[in-house]
Amino acid sequence: MQRFEIIKVIGEKYHTPNIENGEYSYVQEAGSKEKLETLVGHKINHFKLDIRFESEDVVILIETKQSFTKNDESQLAEYLEEEKAIHPNKKIICILANTNNDKIKVWKSEINDENLLINETLLDEMDHYINLFKINKQNDREKVLKNTYALNELLHKYDIDEAKRSQFVGTSLLYIKDIVEKFKVTKIDNKIVEEIKLFWSKLSAKEIISGIEKTLDNLLDGSDNKAKKIELLQKNVLNDQKVKKLTLQNWIIILETILTNIYRYIDPESSEGQDILNLFFIAFNKYTGKADKNQAFTPDHITEFMCRLTEVDRTKVVMDITCGSGSFLVQAMVKELADCGRDTTEAQKKNLQKLVKEKHIFGIENEEKAYGLATTNMLIHGDGNSNIIYESCFDSEKFICDADPDIILMNPPYNAKPIGIPDLYKKEWGKAKDGKEDPTKGLVFIHFLSDVIKRLNDKKVKEGKAIKPVKLAVLLPLACAIGTGSLITKEKEVLLEDNTLEAVFSLPGEMFYPGASVCACCMLFTLGQPHVKSDGTTRSTFFGYCKDDGFVKKKNLGRVEQFVKDDKGNFTISTWKEIEAEWLDLFERKAVIDGKSAVEKVNADDEWLCEAYMKTDYTKLTADDFQRTLNNYLSYLVKEGNVYENNGGMQVWN
Repeated sequence: MQRFEIIKVIGEKYHTPNIENGEYSYVQEAGSKEKLETLVGHKINHFKLDIRFESEDVVILIETKQSFTKNDESQLAEYLEEEKAIHPNKKIICILANTNNDKIKVWKSEINDENLLINETLLDEMDHYINLFKINKQNDREKVLKNTYALNELLHKYDIDEAKRSQFVGTSLLYIKDIVEKFKVTKIDNKIVEEIKLFWSKLSAKEIISGIEKTLDNLLDGSDNKAKKIELLQKNVLNDQKVKKLTLQNWIIILETILTNIYRYIDPESSEGQDILNLFFIAFNKYTGKADKNQAFTPDHITEFMCRLTEVDRTKVVMDITCGSGSFLVQAMVKELADCGRDTTEAQKKNLQKLVKEKHIFGIENEEKAYGLATTNMLIHGDGNSNIIYESCFDSEKFICDADPDIILMNPPYNAKPIGIPDLYKKEWGKAKDGKEDPTKGLVFIHFLSDVIKRLNDKKVKEGKAIKPVKLAVLLPLACAIGTGSLITKEKEVLLEDNTLEAVFSLPGEMFYPGASVCACCMLFTLGQPHVKSDGTTRSTFFGYCKDDGFVKKKNLGRVEQFVKDDKGNFTISTWKEIEAEWLDLFERKAVIDGKSAVEKVNADDEWLCEAYMKTDYTKLTADDFQRTLNNYLSYLVKEGNVYENNGGMQVWN
């Protein structure tokens, strides 16, 4: 990009040349070379910067080259040193820019690897660079998690029902965010906390509730089903008798706790902050008291893994037909919004993000409390116009077809009541169709989706359009993978007729702790592509043994992510991130590794789990493993009554 183009992009009114050819001389600014060297503290080699911009306290330094190299960074670093010597209070952005193409390299404050802004790949307007310095909250995942538990205890003290707490906290957080924006806060410190508390102290408890309701009304303005969403938020939170009994002092303590212990440690403008917001909300969802204890909320890191597995990006339409609190949809939206910043200007990014929010995220939920949670969850993440409907997925075929999804992510209810499932899918259920739970353990939902996508693709063919295979990543209980019952086998057989089983991942046994105790696996399908090819050969399926995700149980915190020390001794390297990268790499390469993975051709009668095909890695066995196996076998024999004591020893019955 030529110099005049660079100046035009960032803004001519911010350009600050002080010598000919539009350059900026630090010698000219200092008064002489001797004065400049005195300020810097040593001899200088370079002092004529190609382009300099300034707006209030933010300065941009740009050095252009036909094709810059690593060696050019030292020259730019000299200009940075001189800038700091003459203008010590300025916030500085440094840029190397090519003139023979659009390649740039950007640093914030210092020129080193730590301060390199790897996501800055296109030149942008001055306001964009000013905004890089407006991030004033430090993301702190561990503090948020610990403070979430303390906040729950506080709400317990004030007698807020467990089933109401998640949505209560979510709506309170939205209100706080609105207040902080109205106060034009740039940093949450003790002074601003006292100012906001003083503002609240002049209100009544009723006025605070009214303020929350007004905030929600404004956020939902223009949203589909706005009236229904407001109705549920009022019913589940604002009109609750125990919420109405909160005194003004109660409200101030609760709101101050959320402001100082939660909101302060989340920067929602960053991808990491969005992830922490989701983690925070999930922690409270565990207290919602869903009717079916086996309908667990999916852990945040598993939803993130499934998004990466299906390659969610800003071009994809993502759907969850049993969305619950919206965890999958939020994770997908966070991924897409972050991707909108890839190789785009600020204006382009905002347009893409608007498209993502309006056209790319779709959900269905028929349980009232969960639907309310999903609405609140999407609002917390900055989307008040989400395409989530309150309906049974079995009644929503038109909604699914109109959305025309590229990716479906879901964790269906494993014990859904048969009364809510269409008769078409219960023909062979026998007495189970009048029972208390779905005998297919959730496979019926996949069967329904398969039918919908088939009809959608058939319609496309008639209209002369290309069919579109759809990626489906779904969490299902192990019974669906190893079950040999006739109904489950039949469902698996039906699924393979029109769809490919791409992969199955065996997941940690305590993944939902401290919620449900069900053991689950993640199945990846390509809907609309038969498992058996047209030539009669069967496609291969990848099986991953992913029982260890690097999370450990901690008292009052549930399962938490572990970190290891980096070269500087700081706990910054996520064990989970390394494990996740390995899982995805093995899948992408279809690699077969003893103790970790297998690749097989399977049909409906086979087990769909890695344990059935994976070879043991004997090099990792220890004496403790042998002892544990012997102990388990002995325990089994005792339980079966095949062992008794004999003269101080033991006798085994044959």
